[in-house]
Amino acid sequence: MAYYFEDKPTSISEPRKIKVMISEERFVFLTDNDVFSKKGLDFGTRTMLESLDLNNIDGDILDFGCGYGPIGIFLAYHHKKVDMVDINERALSLSKQNAILNQVDVNIFKSNIYDKVTKKYDYIITNPPIRVGKTILNSILFGAKQYLKSRGHLIFVVHKNQGAKTLIKNLECEYEVNVIRKNKGFFVIDCQNH
Repeated sequence: MAYYFEDKPTSISEPRKIKVMISEERFVFLTDNDVFSKKGLDFGTRTMLESLDLNNIDGDILDFGCGYGPIGIFLAYHHKKVDMVDINERALSLSKQNAILNQVDVNIFKSNIYDKVTKKYDYIITNPPIRVGKTILNSILFGAKQYLKSRGHLIFVVHKNQGAKTLIKNLECEYEVNVIRKNKGFFVIDCQNH
């Protein structure tokens, strides 16, 4: 869990390569200690990515909390314009290497939540760090509003046991909320900015 908070992980670096299929497409990712889901693409992220209607997702996209990069790299592979942010410098380094490995063009930079984000996006897409606690989680999900264009979308995935239904109810105060998909307890949620 330190990778949610620390910009400079202190664990020994032991990079490994993993092969991942997403929507019948092959990707190779370098992962390491102190990054989320280092052993392979997690089920929540996979469910979200395979639920996206890529024909309708366009414009500027922010992959928030990019980790080693599967969300942003998958979207860039589909010719989307993607910025990727994380606080974890090891994750950012891996994302940069993975963009090269998968031959995609993305813009990757360090940001503590949105502190270095300077523009508005059509889409912010994330598997948010639920275990950071409500205060930080709310600053991510509700804070996204000021970095979305008018009618822009925040799309994220969360498990029902991690408070999906409560989050939906709370987010309805700020966004038009739709559940895109439910899969084995995971909810893929689309929050459209007013």
